[in-house]
Amino acid sequence: MQSNPRLMMPIPANRTYESVLHHFTVERAIADRLKAADRQARKEIYERMYDELFAQVPDHPRLTRRADAAATEKMNQRKLALARPFLKPDGSFLEFGPGDCRFSFEMTRHARQVYAIDIADQIGPDVERPKNFELIVYNGYDVALDEGSIDTAFSDQLIEHLHPEDTADHFRLVHRLLKPGGVYTFRTPHRLTGPHDVSRYFSKDAECFHLKEWTYGELATQLRDIGYRRVESYWFGRSRLINVPTAVFRTVEAIMRFAPLAWRRGRLRYFTPGISIAAYK
Repeated sequence: MQSNPRLMMPIPANRTYESVLHHFTVERAIADRLKAADRQARKEIYERMYDELFAQVPDHPRLTRRADAAATEKMNQRKLALARPFLKPDGSFLEFGPGDCRFSFEMTRHARQVYAIDIADQIGPDVERPKNFELIVYNGYDVALDEGSIDTAFSDQLIEHLHPEDTADHFRLVHRLLKPGGVYTFRTPHRLTGPHDVSRYFSKDAECFHLKEWTYGELATQLRDIGYRRVESYWFGRSRLINVPTAVFRTVEAIMRFAPLAWRRGRLRYFTPGISIAAYK
């Protein structure tokens, strides 16, 4: 009989070992299908993967957070602290991967027009939508928006969910949608302090919906190769956004690679609590 995997870190107080293991098993199985799929098959999986996951994992943290108004407000204030420095007066704002769209709704108070783009409508049938808000459901690739129509694009915890073959296409899509001088600002977990999906409880590597976790150096190189004229790296913690030269992060990353996993998951993660980047067209 195969024994259950041992925990590599404590589980949340509101979950049991069995529920977290079930979550890990279900999510990893879906992720394995996605990793093995070609581009056309990925379109179909993208459209239903979260419905499938949430149906089998009713205590998923994303679902429990939705019911916690205080937690949602706290999260939205952190996102606003990340996005606010890059907003244009009376500008257009686009959020990729908005989930329940509560943050996009908040942004309708700060932008002339707000677009939210996701692979499914997760708002709910009885939620009133602001007049200057539009949700666009897409297949992970194609978006019906005019080229050069967006001032500020934003995503939070999205890039890591993209298939590695699709990340460059995503950055090209955002580049096409941005106006000249427009900016894409985003946050994503740092690979060297991960994994950051449910894999972290049982594995040293991301095996679930974080299909690829990144470093500052990798993302800066890819964004410049695609054509973004300027890429700025930031340290973001406690709702403070501090510009740090990418070269500094590259040096820190080179050192961190030699540190034991326990150190990277412990004290060193405060040096890189996550990756925050602003890429300008």
